Amino acid sequence: MKKEMYKAIGISDAVFEYGERILSGLEERFKKIDENAEYNQLKVLKAMQDNKVSEACLLGTTGYGYNDIGREKLEAVYASVFHTEDALVRPQITCGTHALALALMSNLRPGDMLFSPVGKPYDTLEEVIGIRPSKGSLAEYGVSYTQVDLLEDGSFDFDNIRKTLLENSNIKLCTIQRSKGYQTRPTLSVVRIGELISFIKSVKKDVICMVDNCYGEFVDIKEPSDVGADMVVGSLIKNPGGGLAPIGGYIAGTKECVENAAFRLTSPGLGKEVGASLGILPQFYQGFFLAPTVTASALKGAIFAANIYEKLGFDVCPNATEDRHDIIQAVTFGRADGVIAFCQGVQAAAPVDSFVSPEPWDMPGYDAQVIMAAGAFVSGSSIELSADGPIKEPYSVFFQGGLTWPHAKLGILKTLQSLVDAGIVSESCLN
Repeated sequence: MKKEMYKAIGISDAVFEYGERILSGLEERFKKIDENAEYNQLKVLKAMQDNKVSEACLLGTTGYGYNDIGREKLEAVYASVFHTEDALVRPQITCGTHALALALMSNLRPGDMLFSPVGKPYDTLEEVIGIRPSKGSLAEYGVSYTQVDLLEDGSFDFDNIRKTLLENSNIKLCTIQRSKGYQTRPTLSVVRIGELISFIKSVKKDVICMVDNCYGEFVDIKEPSDVGADMVVGSLIKNPGGGLAPIGGYIAGTKECVENAAFRLTSPGLGKEVGASLGILPQFYQGFFLAPTVTASALKGAIFAANIYEKLGFDVCPNATEDRHDIIQAVTFGRADGVIAFCQGVQAAAPVDSFVSPEPWDMPGYDAQVIMAAGAFVSGSSIELSADGPIKEPYSVFFQGGLTWPHAKLGILKTLQSLVDAGIVSESCLN
């Protein structure tokens, strides 16, 4: 019956059977993912119970949003889960890039320097920083920037990190990107992030360490804030929104860092006291509650994809057996039509807009055309089944998401079917 259903939805017998053979070797890895999800589910539940979340917390406010108990309790829940002094969780934060820009712009002042010890940040942050000139960038406000690249093997260049910290007394904040972005470097584990933060603080103890936590929440049982990060920052249409949050971002960290961000988000003198929740709190609470198990589904999809494509001879990052530290799976095709066919397969598996065919376009914030596939209930949600990639060498696609494991599985099979149909992968290779 199952095979016939897959056939009805466009999966050939050869693709289906190849996928089943791959899955037969993944039981133990999936079991470990489920164990982590169980722990994280209990962690979120305990935070909600400890903070006495009530039905009244789901009602929300309008206008100024004074005395919004649901908003305040939600931020307390986030602070409890991330083990931080405070948190800012708002629908007024429009996306992950906005959350990161808010954290940076609120905690840096003219004359300060921003430092990345892990190389170039994600593309959309280049304009925030001013690496690529843009109106309102940190550079326009007199904040300078420097970076130290990772070594060729992906390890930290501790010698040059130390040198940079000692030679630039105005370094105020270090930004550490956990995920790979549009690169094929390894994602940073929480353990490695902790080692880096410890080293940085040993050289310059008063520097603020901020972690871009996008795509990493609930992948491990610890978060970067458990290993010394002063701020962790992310988007609610990624892991922590659980597929239900329709917008929003969060900053969790020290009271001072979060307070600075709140005054920048709203206004000096107002800070966290204003900002109506506009009836969105049920999705925020329930999405956060579901986030551990949704993230587990996405992780299974990423591992399935790595095993599917590595066996076919494509470069994948992480590889088929590596431990996972975010939900993103990169596959390098070395040709543009491979990236396009993969994304078209993801789109064809979507519950929304499955009948459209994505094409590359000049997307704001990027230096090359980008193709994005995401037939999602929330526009742009990358915890839902999605894939994207820049149309430039080495022609890698980045797959993530899947609210349920069966949907993530179908999405990967659809990508393979699309590549087979396009003649990029021969069906004979699946035997």
